[in-house]
Amino acid sequence: MRVCVNYSSMLILICTIASQLILTSQSGIGGDYSGSLFSPCGFFNDTDDIPDIKTDFSTQLVSNEYIITFKRYYSQQTRLNFISAALRTIMSLSWSVKPRSNSATKYPSDFEVLAIIAEKEESLKALEQHPSIKQVTQQKQITRSIKSESNHAEAEDDSDDTHDCNSSTDPLCWAPKWKSSRPMRRASLGLTQGSSLWQSTGHHSNRRLLRAVPREITDIMEANVLWDMGFTGAGINIAVFDTGLKEKHPHFKNVMERTDWTDEKKLNDGLGHGTFVAGVISSTMDCKGFAPDANLYIFRVFTNSQVSYTSWFLDAFNYAILKKINVLNLSIGGPDFMDHPFVDKVWELTANKVIMVSAIGNDGPLYGTLNNPADQMDVIGVGGINFEDNIAKFSSRGMTTWELPGGYGRLKPDIVTYGSAVRGSGMTQGCRTLSGTSVASPVVAGAVGLLASSIADRQWVLNPASMKQALMASARRLPDTNMFEQGHGKLDLVKAYQVLSSYQPQASLSPSYIDLTECPYFWPYCTQPIYHGAMPTVVNITILNGMGVTGQVVDKPTWQPFTPQNGDYIEVAMSYSPILWPWSGYLAVSITVSSSATLWQGIAQGQITLTVESPPDNGEEKPRRSVLELPVKVQVVPTPPRNKRILWDQYHNLRYPPGYFPRDNLRMKNDPLDWNGDHVHTNFKAMYEHLRTAGFFVEVLGAPFTCYDAKEYGTLLIVDPEEEFFPEEVTKLKRDIDQGLSVIIFADWYNVTVMKKVKFYDENTRQWWMPDTGGSNIPALNDLLSPWGMAFGDGVFEGDFELAENRATYSSGSSIIKFPSGGLLIHQTLQDQGQEVIHGKADQVSNVPILGLYQHSLESGRIVLYGDSNCLDSSHMKTDCFWLLEGLLQYTAYDNLSPMFTQARKSSHSPTGPLPPVGSLPTRMEGNHLYRYSKVLDAHQLGTQKPRPLPGCPTLAWTKGEPLNISAPR
Repeated sequence: MRVCVNYSSMLILICTIASQLILTSQSGIGGDYSGSLFSPCGFFNDTDDIPDIKTDFSTQLVSNEYIITFKRYYSQQTRLNFISAALRTIMSLSWSVKPRSNSATKYPSDFEVLAIIAEKEESLKALEQHPSIKQVTQQKQITRSIKSESNHAEAEDDSDDTHDCNSSTDPLCWAPKWKSSRPMRRASLGLTQGSSLWQSTGHHSNRRLLRAVPREITDIMEANVLWDMGFTGAGINIAVFDTGLKEKHPHFKNVMERTDWTDEKKLNDGLGHGTFVAGVISSTMDCKGFAPDANLYIFRVFTNSQVSYTSWFLDAFNYAILKKINVLNLSIGGPDFMDHPFVDKVWELTANKVIMVSAIGNDGPLYGTLNNPADQMDVIGVGGINFEDNIAKFSSRGMTTWELPGGYGRLKPDIVTYGSAVRGSGMTQGCRTLSGTSVASPVVAGAVGLLASSIADRQWVLNPASMKQALMASARRLPDTNMFEQGHGKLDLVKAYQVLSSYQPQASLSPSYIDLTECPYFWPYCTQPIYHGAMPTVVNITILNGMGVTGQVVDKPTWQPFTPQNGDYIEVAMSYSPILWPWSGYLAVSITVSSSATLWQGIAQGQITLTVESPPDNGEEKPRRSVLELPVKVQVVPTPPRNKRILWDQYHNLRYPPGYFPRDNLRMKNDPLDWNGDHVHTNFKAMYEHLRTAGFFVEVLGAPFTCYDAKEYGTLLIVDPEEEFFPEEVTKLKRDIDQGLSVIIFADWYNVTVMKKVKFYDENTRQWWMPDTGGSNIPALNDLLSPWGMAFGDGVFEGDFELAENRATYSSGSSIIKFPSGGLLIHQTLQDQGQEVIHGKADQVSNVPILGLYQHSLESGRIVLYGDSNCLDSSHMKTDCFWLLEGLLQYTAYDNLSPMFTQARKSSHSPTGPLPPVGSLPTRMEGNHLYRYSKVLDAHQLGTQKPRPLPGCPTLAWTKGEPLNISAPR
């Protein structure tokens, strides 16, 4: 039965969930003070007037076009009447409804696309106040990159980032008309078609044993086992949202309908990507698909230029619901999880029992690179492996980053399967080979279609949660691979069938247990034991509810420590979504050590128990109910000494979306967005592991500086902050340093003229997209450092140098232009990159101050400034400087000044007296939009940079344990 979501009532339910997401602590999944996470209830900041960059994995706002979303489905005339009524008081209004000619036109719809030319603000306000209108959002052009990579992708030359510039020194190279974020690394099938040698790696320097790639992916997955039992996908409706399919392609026998949702009015596949994906799912010959007898519905939602619009997807999604689609494959994705109408519609599809399968992304091996919509709880997010069962290099890694900076991410991907060198259908005939999560996604979608046909006589079992539960429960765990790489493991088709054949509706948890001692699967949790006084360790659990699209957590979850296993030595706080919709919710578990275990060492265990309930199904009298147990196991150590404890400032890091926060390395012009989370477990993963190996304990601060006890920590580590600082934070840090806390700051570039040069022109909206900060927010850092007379300048420098035989690379860093006498200041000879960006030519500059070390008094802490963070960030690291960070920590933690610093001061011939003129004091760029995304700035005080009132510190309600005098289950 089709579920028509009643938004007037369902919105209350969604808002309940969203309000739980927007927490103000590290206590779980929400954790962002600004409310800049996705929410359908208005918690996010308004970004309607901001054009997005036209990149290969992003979106662009379309000038003057708005999506008007209604609370219910209405006929076109009724929708027009509502809009006319809302705008009748706008006298000089110029507006029109954008025509949408597609297969969904004759059906009721829940949205309209409106072009508004005049009196925009008044019109939008009037529309939002109409009682039948749910929300008004700006139309987006989507370049959700096709998630495939040709087999030779890793051998391609990605050094060409001039973007059709006349020369490498042409200053126009720094302000291109934007094309693609990663033109040579995100190649689609169309880019490799036509070359007979496209699979060649081009490497002939050595000989190696060549592996034999199995001919059919279906053979590897043992699809024939189900085929021999008579299950072939018959009766299952599978939708492929992609680039279309040729008419009467010889590989397909059950193409029920081909529809075009673009403005090109074509049905055939002009790229070959959609054909390949459809073939993996349902080809009947040559390179066979998993569900050859399934009913195939082809939705062409991308043009031959790989461009789409939010409204095209919305219409196509609505039509998929009307056609009673069972399984929907999206081999697409991007980091923009704030395209609200798109995400809302994904929720509605899954609420209508559409099982959505989506590629997790091709942005590996970096962490924090998950793509939307695969990162949503109700979607099956698929990662890729090769035929040696290793995680493919290109496959994106977790954690999800919606919840940062205040909280912690969720487990994704959900599952992995083969995505390297898989054979699929060619655009017109025959077979070809592709790699990417774009390939892994239809492997799972085809397997799901095949599995769905095996329970055709038990249709009440078939829903997004139950299918996801079966895939997870049957997945085969990969060795030496962590949870944020493999999810629940490798798809096992036959075992999934066995699970489904005996499945009964139930709720489950993902992950199903918490074991902070299990390495490597529970990385990074297993790499650092917990101890009394530390920031709580947060583990986010997804609640999957196979009992119904809606459900609730009955009462409160309970914490039950196992007395024989020292469970009373740990304390647990929980936040959760009391309402589960659609098919899912979350449980955020915060764990800390009780004061009675300050000096204790050992393993502590217990369990969390919660009850999930859903309404009775047809013919049932009582509600459906599942009682779930979540085992918890942690390693406890005595509280480390203060000097070994590092506090990482996560609170002042911002990421795309919603704003344009540029990369820290200006050389990376083909990948300009800073979107990986800036967390110690995402793009600073390698740095974190180095610090742990060196014996330091790293804790994460997701709150203002006013919310930690400085006496507990040796060093506060501030790396690449984009956020402002509250005045109270400046005062608090001054007091903390006076009382012995040390601070290390790794900054980055900030220059207003350079920022204007690296703006981007969006040819679609004919607007400029301006950065909201530089690599770091240097003016804010300078405010923070003002009590000591320290400041970074607006110079932008790059170059290689050595420090005591240690090689280092300075990549788009700033210089130090103010530093107190008595400190140690190290200079280097570098290139003036800012001059190159502005004028097209870089001069060599001597005596650029890049590193400063200072201690005000014997009782005070030590301060270290370094002007570049790229050597710590895995995103575009050329040479790491972990050795430098470790040497600086020896200074801040132990007052052990390495000879390499004193020798460098002598060899640099730094001048005495005032610092050399290597830049001026930077000022904030006028008209920047940082206030729209900031947790610190008041969004209502335009142009004044006025801070908001300091928020209260997060508090956790620690659950009173109900001890169990039993041993932990083995």
